[in-house]
Amino acid sequence: MRSLLSRSPIDGFILAILTAVVVAAFLPARGQFADVLDWVVVVAIGFLFFLYGARLHPRQALEGLTHWRLHLIILAFTFVVFPLIGLALQPLLRPVIGDDLTSGLLYLCLVPSTVQSSIAFTSMARGNVAGAIVSASASNLLGVVLTPVLVVVLMSSTNGVHITGSQVLEILLEILVPFILGQLCRPLVTPILKRFAEPTKYVDRGSIVLVVYAAFSEGVRNGIWSIVGVWQVVAMAVVAIVLVAFMLWLTGWLPRRLGFHREDAIAIQFCGTKKSLATGLPMATVLFSGSVVGLIVLPLMIFHQIQLIMCSWLATRYGREAAALDAAESGSEPG
Repeated sequence: MRSLLSRSPIDGFILAILTAVVVAAFLPARGQFADVLDWVVVVAIGFLFFLYGARLHPRQALEGLTHWRLHLIILAFTFVVFPLIGLALQPLLRPVIGDDLTSGLLYLCLVPSTVQSSIAFTSMARGNVAGAIVSASASNLLGVVLTPVLVVVLMSSTNGVHITGSQVLEILLEILVPFILGQLCRPLVTPILKRFAEPTKYVDRGSIVLVVYAAFSEGVRNGIWSIVGVWQVVAMAVVAIVLVAFMLWLTGWLPRRLGFHREDAIAIQFCGTKKSLATGLPMATVLFSGSVVGLIVLPLMIFHQIQLIMCSWLATRYGREAAALDAAESGSEPG
């Protein structure tokens, strides 16, 4: 079974999330269990962002200044180009996939880049791994503040999302405060995280699966599946494929036009096209409420899986090209 899962294009984390959606569809949390689950989710989200803060070394972002052009263009793709595309697609997609899924598409354009997969794909493609580490980390570091701000500015004005004072306080207490505490506690927590790296990975991924179950349970209680149809989900998947393909082309073409060499261009391509499910899901739970949460996060879940599949193929191709080039150069050297 493990070998079968390892060959699957869908990784175990995504399978767990999809399972949580299916379980919530048939066995949603109700009554007192739902009330308890809401509090558990609040604690889980706080702990999740505490771990994010503890894992990110502030020096990484400062060191990134030494290669500011690389990191600036990645952050521009993540927090400028993506949001502009999300806004431009709103009037086109609203009649096709509905208001909530269209809002979800805009929301996925506002979340930060991934860390682990961006670095992994850059490494597979033989790109600038050090640059990817700094840029992806900086993206998540800034995303803790920028994503809620962008949601307030862009989604409140265009999508009827209203962020109240109590929600702002909730954002601070559930996301920013735990993140800062994690940063402050790094000297104490880092040795523990290194010693128990594998169990900790399951703790934070388990927290995200729990968030998905709670969000979709609330959606089911409010009739989410009577709101969205199968054809809307299929249409959203097609939109996600086109969006990933376009961003991979843009992030591959523009850096080379700007004079970046191959290794840097690869880091820009894989960091600048990715969107973090791990950060975006818990943020959505804090930023949005009611049945809309399940629909808001659905485009992000679809996009995340598609980006993994397409980037995996591209990184493998780049890796083969680099290996062939190395072999050719080695063979041309005099013996």
